[in-house]
Amino acid sequence: MGIRLGDNQYGKAEVRLVRVTRDTPVHEIEDVCVTSQLRGDMESVHTVGDNSNCLATDTQKNTVYAKAKENGGIGAIEDFALLLAQHFVSEHDYIHGARQEIHSYGWNRIDTANGPHDHSFVRAGSETRTTVVTKDGDQEWVVSGFDGLTVLKSTGSEFHGYPKTHYTTLPETTDRILATDITARWRYIGTGLDWDKTYASVRSQLLEAFATTHSLALQQTLYTMGRTVLENHPEIAEIKFSMPNNHHFLVDLSPFGLDNPNEVFFAADRPYGKIEATVERDDAPAAGRAWESIPGFV
Repeated sequence: MGIRLGDNQYGKAEVRLVRVTRDTPVHEIEDVCVTSQLRGDMESVHTVGDNSNCLATDTQKNTVYAKAKENGGIGAIEDFALLLAQHFVSEHDYIHGARQEIHSYGWNRIDTANGPHDHSFVRAGSETRTTVVTKDGDQEWVVSGFDGLTVLKSTGSEFHGYPKTHYTTLPETTDRILATDITARWRYIGTGLDWDKTYASVRSQLLEAFATTHSLALQQTLYTMGRTVLENHPEIAEIKFSMPNNHHFLVDLSPFGLDNPNEVFFAADRPYGKIEATVERDDAPAAGRAWESIPGFV
């Protein structure tokens, strides 16, 4: 029986970086978390402890900080991740591939009596923007998205017609609260895109589709959201979702002599339904290594 080293990668995880642009009294802030992982001629470091081809993870961390300065900031996280991946592969002949994952945290200026403050901020929004850039030789893949975009519609959602068994207790409904925390990832076709503009457009279209779709099931809403994005963005090959069904149960107020016409609910945090699916183009190019090391999606 032979034993050999299989696929491997290594690097520095969760490098926290805040970049302040202070060219004027009105400051700008960029806040990200970067995970850098590299692949290449790494057999000897694993099998005999030869570190001659092992670029230290501390060096990877320092490179992230240095590039933020040399680049004049971070900019679109997709561009910054591509910059890092291209640097590592081009600068070191023993590095053949790189995976750069970035989470971005938004900040808004604090409003004061005199208007938005020049250098004081409050965290923006509920979701975290993400990207994973994978480089393998000359090939590059970009998968972007977000985590934790919490949405709720107070009507316009039904659930009925499902199979009934001896264990079924859930009543059918034609009017319920539909709430979820959207986690989405989409794979781009090619690079060199306007990442910020596309992200804003995709986010807006997902929210509009959620709001305007009369939902017969969360699965139906999910598919409509994905189809809407692909119809409007030919530069996106596929989009994946993971969406919990955040249940809201009507509270029985009859013991207190009170009616409850869909007004007072108990918001249950667990257990919850979990809906996951991919919406894709028939003619989408092969994903290659794009989805490697991006867990949690079908």
